[in-house]
Amino acid sequence: MSEHPVVRTTEGLVRGRWEPRRGQDQRSGQEQRQPERQPEQREGRDLAVFRGLRYAQPPVGALRFAAPVEPESWEGVREAAAFGPVVPQSGPMPTGAGQASEDTDWLTLNVCTPDPGTAGLPVLVWIHGGGYMSGASADPLYDPTALASAGLVVVTVNYRVGAEGFALLEGAPANRAFLDQIAALRWVRRNIARFGGDPARVTVAGQSAGAGSVAALLVMDAARSLFRRAVAHSVPGTHCTPALAAEVTAELAKLVGTAPTAAALAEVHPWRLASAVTELGAALPEHLARWGRLAQSGIATVPVVDGEVLPGSPWSALTDGVELLVGHTRDEFRPFSVLSGRHGGFTEEEARLALDLSAPPPDGPDAYRAAFPGATPSELLETVNSDALFRVPSLRLAEANAAAGGTSYLFELALTAPALGGAFGACHGLDVPLAFGSLDSPMARQVLGDQPPPEVFRVSAEMREAWVRFATTGDPGWPAFDPDGQLTRVLDARSETVRYPEQATRRIWAGHPLTAYDLR
Repeated sequence: MSEHPVVRTTEGLVRGRWEPRRGQDQRSGQEQRQPERQPEQREGRDLAVFRGLRYAQPPVGALRFAAPVEPESWEGVREAAAFGPVVPQSGPMPTGAGQASEDTDWLTLNVCTPDPGTAGLPVLVWIHGGGYMSGASADPLYDPTALASAGLVVVTVNYRVGAEGFALLEGAPANRAFLDQIAALRWVRRNIARFGGDPARVTVAGQSAGAGSVAALLVMDAARSLFRRAVAHSVPGTHCTPALAAEVTAELAKLVGTAPTAAALAEVHPWRLASAVTELGAALPEHLARWGRLAQSGIATVPVVDGEVLPGSPWSALTDGVELLVGHTRDEFRPFSVLSGRHGGFTEEEARLALDLSAPPPDGPDAYRAAFPGATPSELLETVNSDALFRVPSLRLAEANAAAGGTSYLFELALTAPALGGAFGACHGLDVPLAFGSLDSPMARQVLGDQPPPEVFRVSAEMREAWVRFATTGDPGWPAFDPDGQLTRVLDARSETVRYPEQATRRIWAGHPLTAYDLR
């Protein structure tokens, strides 16, 4: 084995690093259950890891707010040992995976491969979450070691978030973040065979905003030929109309003292603009009367159904189905109430407002109270927000994909996170460290604790095996979903395949389309 792996990409040579495979969980010492090894895998060989590979030129200067431009070629060998710089971050909890810097080489990706000398391994391209305003591929939560050790070539991607990626600007394309993701997938199509991957077996995957990105890619013609399968965990229902997006941009421009155009905002430092997104997010309650559901969501910069880059909401615009693994957690909204200190303490008035804004009109609020007659105000608020933000959009994506001729596999994660005496429940984001096997990451420790019980490792192994099987064969290991049987894998201490468990939610939302957020 050479000292460092070197691969020739279409732009030039890159030098990565050899890193050990993960054969067992580093905290428990327990052997992890692995899927059946593919014939082309080599037992005992280290992983080849390449970080900070540029898939597009830095989107600054003349390229600020532009569609991504392919990277330039170079001579010699470029080192690929370090992650690329973090994209400007917004929100109350921006990623801890990097700090603000003047390095603007944001559009990078990372490749972790079991064997760059082999051809034809299945590929998983991971799009991180973060509320469309934060996140980075360098986060330890997305450590690809366990997945690559199981036989996948894993690609993790940085893309523009917040105003850089999603603000609707006069003179710039909409949804630049999605264009970045397509550029990364094109890089994968050109280059992944050189890293041991099969460009015809690419699975695009994501959670939360990453799942929303996956859902959007499903209805974008420019993206569909670039991947074969899709994984979407906790698909958010947060899209907005151009009219609402224009008002958001106007408010952002006021905060930085300039006009709401691409040319004017290009003069604002990217991290200052990211800070303005954070300021606007904190002030969203002031806009409740006019911005409605967007203000309630807490996220100012979300994908725009502009009719061009994003032709429509995925639940209505999906006409060509794929092999899709999709699901949600049981208690999606719980971490937002726990981390804000409000869990169990929401008032009747707050519950009423949440039902009025988020339940399907006109009878949704009454339907929720009838379906959950003994629920406290906090329980009602968490239930309707879990449904509107993640559970119903995830279910509807499974239904829309099946109706479009695809094959959908649905799951619900019902394992209660053990930290804080189980207060987090089966919370939003819990599925990510379970699937990656990154149980030692800071986020995982926050919800799983320092010594997770054995069932955590069992569910982690099951979810990771489902990912590897699905990316390899298109079948995660349980029956496909259809509107009649509604078969769903419930992942828990004792997992089982049952009829979709959230039947009350399904009945309440029946016949109500998911629509983009609009002005009230």
